[in-house]
Amino acid sequence: MAERVVSVRHNREVPIKLSFEPSGKTGKSSEPPQILYIMGETKDLSVSGIAFTVSSVRIKENYLVGEGRPLNAELDLPGGKVLMKIVGQRYEPVDDQHLSVGKYLVGASILEMTDENREAYEHFLRFGGVKGNTGSLKFGIDRS
Repeated sequence: MAERVVSVRHNREVPIKLSFEPSGKTGKSSEPPQILYIMGETKDLSVSGIAFTVSSVRIKENYLVGEGRPLNAELDLPGGKVLMKIVGQRYEPVDDQHLSVGKYLVGASILEMTDENREAYEHFLRFGGVKGNTGSLKFGIDRS
């Protein structure tokens, strides 16, 4: 029997912007390639992967999952933006009777990020807030 090591998941909901690298295929046009993106919201985060919801599993003809193509992900954390490259692993429709539009839950593996982004991301995983937040609350007492 083999044991699987699974990263601890943190239920954190922050805005996420997903885009593909421009392919550079603009034909005879002299305009730069258009950067296509979709916005969503994270559902859970770990040191090795993320799960997020989006309104579609594709951007134009490019699927977020199944082609092994890296995505650029920009998470809007309370302490600032964190950038990473991810690859979609799986998706499933979100069944919510209260939603008027379809949503999809996507699971992705983290491929890479800079050391600075990794430090900010892991701090957010541990403490859930801006840098300097140690996870404890301070109460002010008025002694007048």
